[in-house]
Amino acid sequence: MVMKVSVLIVNFKTYLLLEDCLSSIENFSRDITYEVIVVDNGSDVVLLNSVKEKFPIVKFYPLNENIGFAAANNYGAKYATGEYLLILNNDTVLIENTIKYIADFADSLKEDCIVGCKLLNIDGSLQESAIDFDSLSNMAGECFFLYKIFKASKFWNRNFRSYEQVTDVIETDYVKGAFLFMRRASFLQLSGFDKRFTFYGEEADLCFRFKREGKRVLYNPGTSIIHLGGATTDLMPWFKFKQQHFAKIMFYQKNYSGIESILLIAMHEVGIFLRVFVYLFEGVILLKKQLLLKSWMYFKQLFIYSKNIFKNT
Repeated sequence: MVMKVSVLIVNFKTYLLLEDCLSSIENFSRDITYEVIVVDNGSDVVLLNSVKEKFPIVKFYPLNENIGFAAANNYGAKYATGEYLLILNNDTVLIENTIKYIADFADSLKEDCIVGCKLLNIDGSLQESAIDFDSLSNMAGECFFLYKIFKASKFWNRNFRSYEQVTDVIETDYVKGAFLFMRRASFLQLSGFDKRFTFYGEEADLCFRFKREGKRVLYNPGTSIIHLGGATTDLMPWFKFKQQHFAKIMFYQKNYSGIESILLIAMHEVGIFLRVFVYLFEGVILLKKQLLLKSWMYFKQLFIYSKNIFKNT
């Protein structure tokens, strides 16, 4: 039997979410050959065995330590046999035959592409699904909160497509790693994700390298999945803020050069500085502990910086 799609899921201590994800794949994936590979970072043997019993066909690869999202996906890809590889977050839920739909779409293309689908919040509202790479203009928009005013502006907002009624397939810079579909051979040719991006930034970097070879990244809004978003990292707020901060700087260090890289990093740091005071003020006025916590997290970011590990690569 020829395997069409290898679904690759990385899990870290969120076994109930994993069960929901696996159940949705089982319930909604029809008329297509697929396999599911789960790489479990820092496995809890008891909880993992409970999931295994419910999904005997799924291939589980437990790891004794958390090696990060990027490295764990690369690890799992070595065991994949499908023509296509689907990187799927464990906090996603399929609501229709999305895997078959996207695989058929990929087959219809006369070129090698990365494909993403529409991501929805649990209430059915649209989530950021197709995103532009950071530029001096959209980073200025983020730094000074202009993206909140000019939400549908490509110039100021890298997520401007989230405010458009996109109904047709469009080309984009990158799609979220919550659902990233591509040929397995292409993923391996790129050596997979750059494992130096421990958490966050790895999908943008993969798409950046893919597009650098003259290939396209496509967003297909013809099918949707639910993405809870932050289900794992919300339990570890400082880890989340720290890794997002490092991922930004690392992406600029690796993929931009000269004055552009310096200015992007500078705007990122200025944006952090402003957010310390904005969220502090809002938290005090509105008496919201969550806003005060965000202010504290941004304050801590001011005192850490990711060493340039790409300098000699």
